[in-house]
Amino acid sequence: MKIEFRKIPLNSTEFEINSNSVKFLGSFSKISSKLAKIEGSLSGFLKVECCTCGIELEEILEEKVSFVASDGIHETSNENDEEFIVIEVDDHMLDFNDVLHSELESLKSEYYICDACKKNDNFVEIEY
Repeated sequence: MKIEFRKIPLNSTEFEINSNSVKFLGSFSKISSKLAKIEGSLSGFLKVECCTCGIELEEILEEKVSFVASDGIHETSNENDEEFIVIEVDDHMLDFNDVLHSELESLKSEYYICDACKKNDNFVEIEY
């Protein structure tokens, strides 16, 4: 789902998109001429790899997400801006599929360990 940034409404508008077994459900609204707020949740199943043995796992996904989308480069104006994840939009189009894909890739980059590797301590790395 795409929406031109200037057409984002001031009133909260709901959306729902799906990617494989993940549902991205939430709302968005404009908070200034160059900023929009996106709040929602990700639910479903996410395929990830065990960081120790490489086996594919299926993690249950229940995440609340909150973003601020910026039409162009966002310059932090105060310390409160740093608590939000800012998505910079280059072409004046807010693409929710891109937002979902980016968030899923971010979640996949975390460390996951399967139950077998949790029980087997032969794979423990020693840091020097």
